[in-house]
Amino acid sequence: MIRSFPSLDKDVQTEIVIMGAGITGALMAYHLGKAGYKVVVVDRRHPGMGSSAASTGLLQYEIDTPLRKLIRLVGEDHAVRSYALCVKAIHVLYSIIKTIGAEVDFEFKPSFQYASSRWDVKNLRTEYELRKQYQLSAVEWLEAEDVKKKYGFKAPAGLLSKDGAQVNTYKLGHCLLKYCVDQFDLNVYDTTEIVKWKSAKEVVILKTGEGRQISARKLIVCAGYESGNYLPRKVEIRNSTYAIISKSLQADHFWYKDSLIWETAIPYLYMRSTNDHRILLGGRDDSFYNPDKRDRKLVSKAILLEKDFKKKFPHIPFQTDFAWAGTFCGTKDGLPYIGSVPQLPNTCFALGFGGNGITFSLIASEIIRDVLEGKDNPDVPLFSFDRA
Repeated sequence: MIRSFPSLDKDVQTEIVIMGAGITGALMAYHLGKAGYKVVVVDRRHPGMGSSAASTGLLQYEIDTPLRKLIRLVGEDHAVRSYALCVKAIHVLYSIIKTIGAEVDFEFKPSFQYASSRWDVKNLRTEYELRKQYQLSAVEWLEAEDVKKKYGFKAPAGLLSKDGAQVNTYKLGHCLLKYCVDQFDLNVYDTTEIVKWKSAKEVVILKTGEGRQISARKLIVCAGYESGNYLPRKVEIRNSTYAIISKSLQADHFWYKDSLIWETAIPYLYMRSTNDHRILLGGRDDSFYNPDKRDRKLVSKAILLEKDFKKKFPHIPFQTDFAWAGTFCGTKDGLPYIGSVPQLPNTCFALGFGGNGITFSLIASEIIRDVLEGKDNPDVPLFSFDRA
């Protein structure tokens, strides 16, 4: 399943080069390879060793910006469509996994968001009504007694949605790349850093740190938050985030249908179980980007996260087995940036920032494929760089 790839040791020419071999680049490679393009994927690390390796693998249609706020920011049609696309993306991702026969720990699970305080109940109720109105997902309103009965902890209210899932992001990326290499004769080169590129009218020329050259008709940048280094303006908001996972526990189920759990507070605490009976949770985000400072705080953050869990579930003997930290990027409206900028001809960006990174990546791969094929995709304006 986990496959090694060579570094680029010669000049190559291709139709499309994808920069980044994480989950975004892998999904892009799958869609473009399936469409018949000759594709090369490069990464300065080993595939999946950027943000994908740190992903907690929650697949939710709920965007970090609540629907009621997103409607105010981008309009009713665009907001509802963005949420609907995320619902669809979860199911399309499952179909892809079945198609390639990947064992990646995918499970459909409901998504449960609880009100962090009584002051949040009104807004959460509005979310419930909006999702019912637009039929985004089968939703259920939980009063305090319902939350206690189903989940065992106290919260003033909650919103339970049918559509959610989880996946091992690292495994999925590798399985997609392996499938692309085997089925589409696609080439993947790891530890191959692009140090500069030049966009001309009909070609993009990329230079590697080892002096090799890649010539392509199109460049797709799928380098996560590092993609911002190549843009003429900053579009991402960088934060630091923390996560822990427990030792394996003797339990088949921990709470109601082992839902994905998160809260209304910002930053929010979130958690899920794994198929080997562990509990993964994250949160305690800091609004700064400084990797050294972030990593120094990891021990104290891990202790706080474990305490957060034990307040909710004192009967579950959670012991932290591993802790990690990473960079978490958001945007002004919680939506991804997908498409091109005038300053960089023949280059597209797939920037799936936010808590919906995987579903956004799926959406990006479909949109960019359609654009390259000259097909009209009505969703292009939703995520363009020139949106208001």
